[in-house]
Amino acid sequence: RKHAAEYSTSSSDDEFESKPSLTHKAKRALRRRKKLEKETKQMMKQEELKRLHKAQAVQRQLEELEERQRALEIFGVKLERELRGESDSGTKDETQMLHEWFELVLEKNKLMRYESELLIIAQELELEDHQSRLEQKLRERMAIDGKSK
Repeated sequence: RKHAAEYSTSSSDDEFESKPSLTHKAKRALRRRKKLEKETKQMMKQEELKRLHKAQAVQRQLEELEERQRALEIFGVKLERELRGESDSGTKDETQMLHEWFELVLEKNKLMRYESELLIIAQELELEDHQSRLEQKLRERMAIDGKSK
């Protein structure tokens, strides 16, 4: 009898333990939710870092572009003076100087288009960052319990 009573007690304990309690399910759900939130935050940080690196690269390219434009501007002023005859260097042929001047103008236009593209990319990065922040705020507000809303 004693064996039978112990056996029946242990089997009922096994049955009880095999069915997870509601608190255990709730804890598991909470752990999963926290894990998902953590993964989401990590992913957002990675995306933010990518945007930051891209923004830094765009900034460097804009600075290099500005330097190149300044150099072209200085060369263009010098070339225009030579074309007007204000400079002492009469060694160059006028057609050659005009050809250089037109190439200079083409290069300057190309750089201006490139600058516009870089500024559009920078604006796109700002918008992506703003969108990310808004999504984060939305997630935070959606995480609030229904009663608190």
